[in-house]
Amino acid sequence: MLISSYNPTVLGDVLIMVTGQATNAEQNVATNGDVTRLTKKDNNELVGVNLFNASQYVHDLKGNGQIFLTESQIAEVNAAVKKADFDFEVPFDNQPKFVIGHVETLVEHPDSDHLHIAQVDLGTEKLQIVCGAPNIGAGQKVVVAKIGAMMPDGKIIWPGKLRGVESYGMICSAHELGLPNAPQRHGILVLDAASQTGAPFDFTGDYSANY
Repeated sequence: MLISSYNPTVLGDVLIMVTGQATNAEQNVATNGDVTRLTKKDNNELVGVNLFNASQYVHDLKGNGQIFLTESQIAEVNAAVKKADFDFEVPFDNQPKFVIGHVETLVEHPDSDHLHIAQVDLGTEKLQIVCGAPNIGAGQKVVVAKIGAMMPDGKIIWPGKLRGVESYGMICSAHELGLPNAPQRHGILVLDAASQTGAPFDFTGDYSANY
């Protein structure tokens, strides 16, 4: 998993890369040259890398928030990591994080009067997702933000538990996806039944008829 963001207007020439989940208190931080490495204290797992003066190392680095690094850009990042005398590599990740899912089954949460537990088929995998939307139903085609997705508001999707039940993603509303003229009401975006399970979600499409 790799989540990258670059916002030179706000943060300066810093490329921020997230590879795992950990709070500040759970992290070890080490800096060599222009590279800062963040690892978990308990197992030394790499959870983040910050590359300062990033445009000096990575070509065609443009963005204003989340960006998607190419394989050649990741190679340049790892060259900078090696130059800073670190012995890790940043993974290349080109897997879509927003995909079309098919809600195969839906049951009530045992400890909630409004949450449901959905088993969602994404084509190549199936995920359990806890959802509280009032309009969710079995058989629907929906938009799933997978683990590692960055929402338009900057929130990152991590594994979690809702009232004791594990959840591995989020079924999204049009508003959460930042779609034009999305309604403010609580409820997921239900796609057309013909939508292809497992396909990447097209943010440029017109879904106003589904609101």
